[in-house]
Amino acid sequence: MLNRFTADYLETLGVADFRPAPKVSGRLSSYDGLLMEAVGLSLPVGTVCEIGGHGDAKVEAEVIGFRNGRTLLMNLGGPAALLPRAPVRPVGPPGEAEVGDALLGRVVDGAGRPIDGLGPIRGAGKWPLAGKIQSPLDRGRVLQPMDVGVRAINGLLTIGQGQRVGIMAGSGVGKSVLLGMMVKAAKADVIVIGLIGERSREVADFLETKVAGEARQRAVVVAVPANHSPVLRIRGALRATAIAEAFRNEGKKVLLIMDSLTRVAHAGREIGLALGEPASARGYPPSAIAMLPNLIERAGTDVRTGGSITAIYTVLADGDDGNDPVVDSARSILDGHIVLNRHLAERGVYPAIDIGPSVSRVMTDIAHPDHVHAARILRRHLATYEENRDLVLMGAYRPGADPAIDAAIAAHPAVMEYIKQGAGEIVGLQDAIAELTGVFGA
Repeated sequence: MLNRFTADYLETLGVADFRPAPKVSGRLSSYDGLLMEAVGLSLPVGTVCEIGGHGDAKVEAEVIGFRNGRTLLMNLGGPAALLPRAPVRPVGPPGEAEVGDALLGRVVDGAGRPIDGLGPIRGAGKWPLAGKIQSPLDRGRVLQPMDVGVRAINGLLTIGQGQRVGIMAGSGVGKSVLLGMMVKAAKADVIVIGLIGERSREVADFLETKVAGEARQRAVVVAVPANHSPVLRIRGALRATAIAEAFRNEGKKVLLIMDSLTRVAHAGREIGLALGEPASARGYPPSAIAMLPNLIERAGTDVRTGGSITAIYTVLADGDDGNDPVVDSARSILDGHIVLNRHLAERGVYPAIDIGPSVSRVMTDIAHPDHVHAARILRRHLATYEENRDLVLMGAYRPGADPAIDAAIAAHPAVMEYIKQGAGEIVGLQDAIAELTGVFGA
């Protein structure tokens, strides 16, 4: 026994780059249910630590900052049976995500652990959670359209490969259903889905109904429901983006879907307020809003590899307020936004896309001039009708008084028929363009 120990010890000392590394450990000094403070250790932000609880219980927490010589941590799990002076030990380096083909068809949580019951993930590579900084000149232009299977989007709000788009609406207007329609029909090599801060029931429903069949085999799902730690929710968003970046680095066309960006901002708000940041717009501290550009800017086209990340983010407008800080900030960063209207949904128009305030900023670069012209005619008819809708419904408008209003009234049934689409129906890009130009191309 002693000989084997001696041999192993001497063999270790014989390694050229051997450096003794003492075990680092600290003690828990305070805990208020969300924020923890530890003394006796110095660790970089993002390090995952294990804290000894009552009995054999262990709790994981992440380092989120420092204050007065103390290390600040936030719980990554549920309720913790912690005691004063509990030991705090680092267990993982900051900021790495498992990536690669080994994740295809799998579902993981915010920490990267599989939750689909299919066993451990083997053979995965590594990628920084915070991504790799790119030069602006490494970002390519958006020049190729992407078929998402939704007639109104393909025809009127054409999305390009490498574009970042937001779906903006209040609660219960159909954001998740619209995402499911796009997942089923999207022409992409890989689909990465981040379900961040949503209901646990919606996670299972999304997997069963919207990522079923062939799409599941080329999809990676990162699911962090609303009852999870705010740190895990942010980690889930970073992990989904890192997985998409790694596939883009291989030259693949990636569709990144995140539901929802607002829940990520809510998690940032919880952390910021816990750290003592002053609340500014609608209770959001500056760090919560500043986090959004860092996340969104990671998507796009890579001219070096030829790969792209087409990102679609849902943005929850609290109280249907289009000037909500998260909505306003996302609108300024994204390459387009699709607004869902509650009044359209109440009239039975699904998907309830409000064409007027919705826009794709790259459509003129990727669509044929005849296509763009027909889309503008439809928009003009719809805007004219909506401006005079009350007059028409009350019977106060006299036909023949204005040719533009007459044309808008005549075209309105065709406009609404073009926007409507069943949840299980798929309308390809070419079919959507042909129908649009055939009716409104004159």
